[in-house]
Order: sequence, then structure tokens, then C-alpha cells
Amino acid sequence: MIGLFQQDPLAFFLAFLLLAFSLALHEAAHAYAAWRFGDPTARRLGRLTLNPLKHLDPLGTLLLLLVGFGWAKPVPVNPAFLRPYRLGLFAVSVAGIVVNLLLAVLFALSVRFLWQLSPLEVLLAFRGEGVSPVGVLALAAFFASSINLVLAVFNLLPIPPLDGSKILQSLLPLSWHPFLWSLERYAWVSFLLILTVLQPPIRAVLRAVREAFFGFFL
Repeated sequence: MIGLFQQDPLAFFLAFLLLAFSLALHEAAHAYAAWRFGDPTARRLGRLTLNPLKHLDPLGTLLLLLVGFGWAKPVPVNPAFLRPYRLGLFAVSVAGIVVNLLLAVLFALSVRFLWQLSPLEVLLAFRGEGVSPVGVLALAAFFASSINLVLAVFNLLPIPPLDGSKILQSLLPLSWHPFLWSLERYAWVSFLLILTVLQPPIRAVLRAVREAFFGFFL
């Protein structure tokens, strides 16, 4: 994203707006799924909304712009309200990931459409050799697609408090759940590991997924 800002500030601004909306939709999907499965906590706190200001986390947003993955404010979920519990936990956890994957596909198809509309303008925009409305839109859509894909894959990691850990938890024996929920208080350890020791393998996985994804759609 920083490279995009240096290359084309307008495309950066549009991509940032798309990403702010994507993060809001991700968290709103968690809130909606929780509400549908009986947990009103997020709705009562005003998190069942597409207003990005209700969802954006300053540090998570900054890291998203600097290193390509980050987070929004987690939607509060009270598992005691979920009915049925296992299905509710799975649905709430996977909702945001599904939203990010759908947005990644939508934005990738937008890039493909713009390429078919004016391949030269898109090519010049991606090479940083020209500025046009079609090129700016294609750049913004490409970065929005890429980061939504990264968010989906990143959140699939089975590391507390990421969504992947709760998807896995929904499949594990119920006797393990009190211990697994207690790990949430050590989220800072997970993020420290992600930003240090785990960063190289995570980047390698994300790079491979992006290459396969865009190789298919573009």
C-alpha cells in the first residue's frame, strides 16, 4: 500500500476506502452471524453496522497499510448465548472470512473487466507509466482484492484470537473449550509471534496463495 501511495495517491485513497469498507463488512458479518445464532452482544454495542469508524483499529489499520495484513476491532461474542453452540461458533468465526473471499473475487473480476475495457490504460497504470480513470480504478481494485485475500487467509490461521482458532475450536471436544477460551487473554503473545518468528512462513503462504488466486482470475 505504501508503494501504491508513492505510485498513485488517488488509487491509494480509493483502495483505502475499499479496505475500510471491507474491514467494516468483515466485522459486521461476525456481528450479524452472532445475532442470528442468539448472541445480541455485538448488536447492543452498535457493532451491527457498516460504519468503518465503529470497527477500525488504529494499530491494525496501520499494519495493514505497512506490512499487508492487520485487523479491525474484534466483535465481542458471548458464546453462552450461541444456540446451537457448535454451529453458532463455527458460523460466527467463518462469516468474516467468507466476506473477505467474496470481496477478493469481486474486486479481481472488476480488474479483469477494466482490463477488457482498456488493456493499455490498465497496463500503463500497473507499470506506473500513466494515469487514467480506468487505470486508477484497476489499481485500487487490485490492491483491494489482494488485501481482502490476505485477510481471509491470515484469519484462517489457527492462532488465538484469529478466526481460524475458533473454527478449529468449534470442531474440538467441548471439554477443551474452557482452556481454549482462556487463551484469548494472551492475544498479545500471538501477535508478537506473528510479527516476528512466524512472519516469514506466513508471508510465504500468503505469496503463494496470491499467485495462485490472481493466476486464476487474471
